[in-house]
Amino acid sequence: MAMQIGIVGKPNVGKSTFFNAATQAHAEMASYPFTTIDANRGVMYARFPCPCKEYGLTCDPQNSECRDGIRYIPIEAIDVAGLVPKAHEGRGLGNKFLDDLRQASCLIHIVDASGSTDEEGKPCKIGSHDPRLDITFLEEEIDYWIKGILSKDWMRMIRKVELEGEKIGGLLEIKLTGLGIKLNDIHQAVKNLGCDTAFSQWTEKEILLLAKEIRKISKPMILALNKCDKVASDIIEEIDGGVAIPTSAEAELALSHAAEKGLIKYKPGDSQFVIVHDENMNEKQIKALEFLQTHVLDSYGSTGVQDCIEKAVFDLLKLIVVYPVEDSTHFTNKDGQVLPDAYLIPQGSTALDLAYKIHTDIGDKFIRAIDARTKQVIGSDHVLKHNDIITVISK
Repeated sequence: MAMQIGIVGKPNVGKSTFFNAATQAHAEMASYPFTTIDANRGVMYARFPCPCKEYGLTCDPQNSECRDGIRYIPIEAIDVAGLVPKAHEGRGLGNKFLDDLRQASCLIHIVDASGSTDEEGKPCKIGSHDPRLDITFLEEEIDYWIKGILSKDWMRMIRKVELEGEKIGGLLEIKLTGLGIKLNDIHQAVKNLGCDTAFSQWTEKEILLLAKEIRKISKPMILALNKCDKVASDIIEEIDGGVAIPTSAEAELALSHAAEKGLIKYKPGDSQFVIVHDENMNEKQIKALEFLQTHVLDSYGSTGVQDCIEKAVFDLLKLIVVYPVEDSTHFTNKDGQVLPDAYLIPQGSTALDLAYKIHTDIGDKFIRAIDARTKQVIGSDHVLKHNDIITVISK
């Protein structure tokens, strides 16, 4: 699982609750800043319809799970220490926070939409803090972090560009090594900036704008508007800033635990649940479930946790699901396992890209591939689609 999604936000907004709900792990939860000091790591799952249901097959997943015809594909999640203002200057646990995010492909920013935590992450009266300020501050902290890396020895780098003919993109990529930032991201950021001023004349302002563009491209972000059951829906609608999803991590965790105990039937992302054994619940538990149905599921369609994961994977990262098989007739591998693997690969990936994803040797010795659905032979440059089933033939 090379891909990693970072769960970020200021202290006490529900990051660890979201992490637990998304991964069913058990990170420590408490109502005070810096509960999370060391990054918690776990596995979340992106859902996608499995072809087994379409073809009436019983699949044998090896690198993922299949439940009732829905494939659950694993993704690594990292829940990092809460961020406070001036974290890029080392305040709070800022340096650790930023260092933990180096390899994150995208970020899920947990925002306390109820406004019940101040800018430091301390509890306050509901509605007394404007959650929109939290969106801005976290983005700016990451921008300043990247800017700090770019600014170091800036003029020495520019001299290499102007006197030695070095490419600015390559030098910036070296500077940002280890942050998971690709050369194409840097080129796109420079292009988006559209600045015609010579690099040697750039001020701190231009460098900060470049850092912001690099952050937007290389660390795209979803806003999880958490504690949505404690705030009026019109306030949720007023919060703007990228992809924003009303979320109740507490509700997801409660429903998941009730499902684990066999009290209800519920799967992550469902819009409702079914009570199985109400005789095993007291009146308080039943009322709590009714509250979650009315104030979360009915109001917003889901708890939002699974929506955040899938928006991140399919919309922000623009990944597709492809199933490699060795037998294009029976959709099996060499051991006869049906649809054993589901791979997440970038949109625009080719058959050759898939071959290399399976194994370097298979990519090196690629001959052709077969679209197992249509039985058509496809070449190395054939662009794959969501839900393709592909057989790769190599020497």
